[in-house]
Amino acid sequence: MGPLQGKVAAVTGATRGAGRAIAVELGAAGATVFVGGRSTREGLSPIGRPETIEETAELVTAAGGRGIPVKCDFTAVAEVDAFRARIESEVDGRLDVLVDDVWGGELEVEFKPFWEADLDGQLRMWRNSVQAHLVALHRLLPLVIREPGGLVVEVTDGEDDEYHSGMLAYDSVKLAIRRFGRVLAKDVERFGTTTVAVTPGFLRSEQMLEHFGVTEENWRDAIARDPNYAMSETPHYLGRAIAALAADPDRHRFTGRSLASWTLMREYGFTDLDGSRPDWGRWYEEVVKPGVDPATADAAQYR
Repeated sequence: MGPLQGKVAAVTGATRGAGRAIAVELGAAGATVFVGGRSTREGLSPIGRPETIEETAELVTAAGGRGIPVKCDFTAVAEVDAFRARIESEVDGRLDVLVDDVWGGELEVEFKPFWEADLDGQLRMWRNSVQAHLVALHRLLPLVIREPGGLVVEVTDGEDDEYHSGMLAYDSVKLAIRRFGRVLAKDVERFGTTTVAVTPGFLRSEQMLEHFGVTEENWRDAIARDPNYAMSETPHYLGRAIAALAADPDRHRFTGRSLASWTLMREYGFTDLDGSRPDWGRWYEEVVKPGVDPATADAAQYR
């Protein structure tokens, strides 16, 4: 029996990437997981990628949990109300873990000064992420706080407020989501609910693998193109981090904090799918930030 047997989770943005892996790892721990996203077998989202929420739900079930796919555009209040209604009808409104991972900004990322980027695209990025997170929290958080001990996880990019990306709109989106995980801790403290923000490291998502022209089987070939890719991690690494956090009866000690796959790895000792423990935080501080040539660093000691 898994440590989350009998628990109910909802994951927004669970179609692919970190959201899918988080849902699967929660399922592997025994949870029932409501899988929310826009892409279904009947129709894909505007992003046009082939992954669907039905596939994610099937992976959750195959891992040992129960996956329930629910088509939902989290920027649309009516659709989030319908998502909530499914939770209320299927499990009497029980929600122990809410993972707010919706993103939807893949098509809008532009590596250029904000004033040279497409304004409509940058505003879509804001709506597809910040607005979606707020709508999901407004409608689903009331289910989490019904019983003490709930967990809310805001998935973002980056554990601190330094400006890393060089993209103003993208940075403001991720900072806002990180802030949600922090400040909500004050709002829900009286309900015994834990809220955190979490970030992966250098993620080997489906999109990033395609960007580098590699697969999960030969991902190391991309290190020649970007030596920092030696410290990349699968989405399941973050999924295992969140599953470990959700199973920790003393997790409230982290409430209001920004956490990372690597900080949670140090706490709980889980591994990535290949048995390694990539520590992007240490790599960044000791290699990237000081300007060390990553091609000369010994990646093995950071994994």
